[in-house]
Amino acid sequence: MLKGIHHIAIICSDYERSKDFYTKVLGLSIIRETYRAERQSYKLDLAINSQYQIELFSFPDRPPRLSYPEALGLRHLAFSVQDLDQVVQKLKEKGVSTEPIRVDELTGKRFTFLEDPDHLPLELYEVASNET
Repeated sequence: MLKGIHHIAIICSDYERSKDFYTKVLGLSIIRETYRAERQSYKLDLAINSQYQIELFSFPDRPPRLSYPEALGLRHLAFSVQDLDQVVQKLKEKGVSTEPIRVDELTGKRFTFLEDPDHLPLELYEVASNET
């Protein structure tokens, strides 16, 4: 029935700040950028290794996200990385702090969390080179 994940949509409060974070800090590449005047909204399509697409939206007068720790709805977005220590160090050099690295008690894999400019929780999950 389902074949995979097509895209992930994120609504941001400050388009330029979020665009900078997702492209310059996290390194996603821009597929296309569209301004929709009738909605006063940007839509930025971003790729991760030509595999997944994130749609970054800006809308005027959007309601705020519910607060931590366990608000109802989508919990977090997780990115796979091969060398968690290296990625955490690169983020630190760019002024992005992460939580302490933890170990998943079910898989034995290492992971950590950070926040995007709107405090959306993002997870970095370490996988082997042959995993996704």
